[in-house]
Amino acid sequence: MNTSETPELPPYAQAVREITSRLPDDFWTFHERYYGLYQEYAELQLDDSGLSEELVDAVMMDIACSWARLRRESAPETAAWAILKISIADELGRRGRRPALEAAAFRRVSRRALEDFRRQFAALESALGLYAAIARLPERQYDVIVLQFVMGLAPDQVAQVMGIAAPTVRSHLRMARARLATELGPSTVREDEEK
Repeated sequence: MNTSETPELPPYAQAVREITSRLPDDFWTFHERYYGLYQEYAELQLDDSGLSEELVDAVMMDIACSWARLRRESAPETAAWAILKISIADELGRRGRRPALEAAAFRRVSRRALEDFRRQFAALESALGLYAAIARLPERQYDVIVLQFVMGLAPDQVAQVMGIAAPTVRSHLRMARARLATELGPSTVREDEEK
C-alpha cells in the first residue's frame, strides 16, 4: 500500500466533497453569516448542543443542495429559515418533545443569578414565567422574541435572518408584547427593551 495516496473516501463523504466544491461564494457567505446563529437557535429549541450541531449541519447540506433554486428567490433567507424551522419541528416530533426554550433560558438566567443570587432570584422566577409565556406565542412572534431578546439580535438582523421586512418584525414584536402584557401584566413587558 502506498501511504502517499489519499485514502478513498466513503460514498457519503465523496458526495459532500463534490457538492461543496461546486458551491458558489454567495453560499459560503450565507453559511458564514448564519451557521452560528442557526446553531444557537437550534440549541435553544433542542437543549442539546451535539444534536443541534448535527441538525444544523444537515440543514446547511439541504440548503447547499437547493442553493441554485434558493438564490433565485427574492428572499432566500425566508426559505432557509423555513428549512431550519421544519427540521427542528421534525426532530422535536420524533423525540415527542416541545421546544426547550424554558430549560435553556433557565440555564442562561440561572448562571447569571448565581453571581448575585439574592438580587437575581426574583428576576429568575419572573423570567421563567415570561419564558413560559413566550413559548405559547404564535410561531412568528415567538421567533422574533427569541431572536431579538434571548439571542440578542438587533431588529434589522432579525428581519434578515427570517427573510422578512423590518416593519413586519416590528409588527410581530408589537403583537407579541401585547399578548405577553395581557397574559403577564403590563409591568412585565417594558417598551424600553426594544433595541
